[in-house]
Amino acid sequence: MKKSLTLLLIAIASVLMMPSCNRTAKTGNDSEVTSVDSPLRKEYIKVYDDDADPVVQIDEAVAEAARSGKFVICQVGGNWCPWCLMFADYISNDSEINGIIEENFVYTHINVRHKDPETGKNVTYSEAMEKLGSPERFGFPVFVVLDGNGKVLHFQDSSFLEEGEGYNKEKVLRFFNSWTPAAVTGANKK
Repeated sequence: MKKSLTLLLIAIASVLMMPSCNRTAKTGNDSEVTSVDSPLRKEYIKVYDDDADPVVQIDEAVAEAARSGKFVICQVGGNWCPWCLMFADYISNDSEINGIIEENFVYTHINVRHKDPETGKNVTYSEAMEKLGSPERFGFPVFVVLDGNGKVLHFQDSSFLEEGEGYNKEKVLRFFNSWTPAAVTGANKK
């Protein structure tokens, strides 16, 4: 029993120490534990359209990918998630990463939640999450790679792209380069 309790406490501590959005440590007064110069305190552009229908966004991205021979990357999260906004800012400000995305992907930000007009409570867009294979289990942001037919090819847990209080360029590049259409189909092999 003592060994089971110890393992349970270790597992809980591990989850609480992970930096992704829905695992951020909190103090007793509900403020995030970050350093003064933390990128988590920076103001970022809100990239998720709170009024968009995510099912329509996914369908439009898949149609564009089919026309262009690209894949889709759905960055699932929300404007409430500092790690989601930080990632959007990070990739838009790095020309090498941005070039790979532009050349190979239709990139869309899928809002995981919306306010229910009747209750005012946040609820999950369950139809969109089903269409994407229920990626919310990985935390936020989570990236879903789709082909031009809308088939889910890969889920990318963002915690594997993080380093400290930010993102690691080498890891981010490896993710994007590993899921380009050429990499998946083997067209870039000689």
